Amino acid sequence: MKLNIPTLSDLAAAGKKPEVVFWVGCAGSFDDRAKKITKAFAKILIQTQTNFAVLGTEETCTGDPAKRAGNEFLFQMQAMQNINTLNQYGVTKIVTTCPHCFNTLKNEYPELGGQYQVMHHTQFLKKLIQSGTLQIEGGTFKGKRITFHDPCYLGRANNIYEAPRDLIKKLDAELVEMKSCKSKGLCCGAGGAQMFKDAEAGDKEINIERTEQAIEIQPDIIAAACPFCNTMMTDGVKNKEQEDKLQVMDIAELIAKANDL
Repeated sequence: MKLNIPTLSDLAAAGKKPEVVFWVGCAGSFDDRAKKITKAFAKILIQTQTNFAVLGTEETCTGDPAKRAGNEFLFQMQAMQNINTLNQYGVTKIVTTCPHCFNTLKNEYPELGGQYQVMHHTQFLKKLIQSGTLQIEGGTFKGKRITFHDPCYLGRANNIYEAPRDLIKKLDAELVEMKSCKSKGLCCGAGGAQMFKDAEAGDKEINIERTEQAIEIQPDIIAAACPFCNTMMTDGVKNKEQEDKLQVMDIAELIAKANDL
């Protein structure tokens, strides 16, 4: 399925404006695994006839890794470039599949002049279901045990715990919780720019500890809602040689698969 996704510049040239901008993020644009999440979410947006567009090559990093790594100057440079672009197009609503982009756009751009209504894709998908725009055919995952790994920047940082879980329940699956979940969730180990550096000396990587917590409750699928969490949990599953038994999938991928998209 070839996805014809308009860019903001295409629509502006035609005198049109999208209702919502899909912020793809660096992982969703360049990481091969995360690109599948991007495509899954885009397919749902197309299926539900959501009036959306992407920035395309005009989108640059939100500056989250720079800020977390302590380079406030670089963060502000990156943020201002994006804010100027978004404001130039008169953007008001943004949806993103990355909690890091979500947190930065929602909580850190306003003081630099970037005022937008920002939603994480799990919130957006839940809204589509509530409005009747999106129906989920849950049969694919009926009887499957699914556990949800809470991304730090979605859960503890923004108090969003129920939207992803509500979506999993719509799949007719059995939602099983790890011992560390919701406000007591354990980090996957990639946040705070840790994804881009070597780990400090220690006895065990965080993602291995987290994967062990998942394996303990014997799920069929670890559901994620962040491209970085997806990478770290997938690496953990490989480390434990459980690839044949345990899948790691984003919520958007679960819904797209359930609806044969």
